[in-house]
Amino acid sequence: MSTSALTHRVQVLAATGHRHEEILTPQALDFVGHLAAAFAQRRQELLKERTRQASRLASGSPLAFPLATASVRADPSWRVAPPAPGLTDRRVEITGPPERRMAVNALNSGAKVWMADFEDATAPTWDNIVDGQLTLLDAIERRIDFTSPEGKAYRLGDRVATIVVRPRGWHLLEEHLEFGGRPVPASLVDFGLYFFHCAQRQIDAGSGPYFYLPKLENRYEARLWNDVFVLAQDLLGIPRGTVRATVLIETITAAVEMEEILHELREHSSGLNAGRWDYLFSLIKTFGHRTDFVLPDRAKVTMTAPFLRAYTELLVRTCHKRGAHAIGGMAAQVPSRDAEANEAALAKVRLDKEREAEDGFDGSWVAHPGLVPVCRTAFDDVLGDRPHQIERTRDDVAVTAADLLSVRRISGPPTREGVRTNIAVALRYFDAWLRGSGAVALYGLMEDAATAEIARVQIWQWLRHRVIDRETVLRLLDDECAALGAEYPWARADEVRALFERTAMAPELPPFFTPDAYSRHLVRHTEARS
Repeated sequence: MSTSALTHRVQVLAATGHRHEEILTPQALDFVGHLAAAFAQRRQELLKERTRQASRLASGSPLAFPLATASVRADPSWRVAPPAPGLTDRRVEITGPPERRMAVNALNSGAKVWMADFEDATAPTWDNIVDGQLTLLDAIERRIDFTSPEGKAYRLGDRVATIVVRPRGWHLLEEHLEFGGRPVPASLVDFGLYFFHCAQRQIDAGSGPYFYLPKLENRYEARLWNDVFVLAQDLLGIPRGTVRATVLIETITAAVEMEEILHELREHSSGLNAGRWDYLFSLIKTFGHRTDFVLPDRAKVTMTAPFLRAYTELLVRTCHKRGAHAIGGMAAQVPSRDAEANEAALAKVRLDKEREAEDGFDGSWVAHPGLVPVCRTAFDDVLGDRPHQIERTRDDVAVTAADLLSVRRISGPPTREGVRTNIAVALRYFDAWLRGSGAVALYGLMEDAATAEIARVQIWQWLRHRVIDRETVLRLLDDECAALGAEYPWARADEVRALFERTAMAPELPPFFTPDAYSRHLVRHTEARS
């Protein structure tokens, strides 16, 4: 392994790539080092608390709205900061990795916001991480135009989406950067490099440094982010409150602390998002030991399920009570060339977005530019000329912790086809991820790490409760590995199978597949190239 830079205690442990020196400047790395020095230990302590909380819930402790913060929820006086420039109207947001071609398409899509995703939609190879930062810098400088080898031109239009960056979650490390002899928290790398290079540029352009925060489990993790924002702004001489962050409520423990999370971030908050795929993953991971939480096939768990209705309605009520935007979940359908299949897919998206708009959401996510018009129309019909519907406070909504956990009303065994689909999706996604792609079109849907997580934890849960047997899973695994190899001769079938068995078939469920896959495969392949 080569060492290409050593600056102010932050060491770069990877070969230098094309234009990497524009991002990995001594000053930028020193800035990341300041963040790591201030917050790495606190992050580690919060991750230990995650483990303790998981053990308490597994041992039978009830999940409830915290008594200690009842006064925060009862206090009618506080509200979050008013919407920042470019974040007032968010009726359509498009998500995807910060890859050059996809960035141009997303920025030109007609969506109000583009979420540049370093987390679930990006396989964190070193080149992907640094090139993603270059993509964002070039997009802000409007020098992202290019022509593909096939001759297709990609050019930014006059009106582009507001950029919001999603850094990786607190649980992940960036093994290619070391501080004090330890890997730097990945979230601080993604946030720090973007903030250092682009915060002032965005302010000068009339926007600002805006973020989506993933995988938070409680108010203390939100407080940590708020302190990161305060220090970062102070270090660069940027006024406090310039940063804005939308938190994805995608864990069951965060669902009972929505108001507290908004309160911790209130001068930097731009609302909450219903991260529904990760929310399902979290629910299974947290209560997978209980027989009354066995879910049926993923396709049968729709947003009309009572426990998911409780979650989304609580989110809207919480946000609007505090003057914050409520952003709906992902439409992951990929438009098809088959006219009949395409119309069926668009009809599902239309119904989903109409429901969200009617429930009070201020906007929603799509994964493909072809879905932007459908989502926009659904929200136009409800919002009209208004930029949002924050004034609709949904005082009619009353949700208890029991409502959030009312899974038994749709629980049930899987079908054989559902088992096969989960195995097929997980294997194909794992293979793409190991080869450097984090957003993958599979079976008509744009899949990312969240859907792969649901697929593998459902297999684990079904095995644990013996609603399927291990021999059946192994036979289907043989079939799907063979099919994967036939479809993609370059697939890493052995590595993929081993990853699936470790993360979906082990006695104890790993919380995420990504740390295992990252340390065993992505870093190793980077080292081999270096």
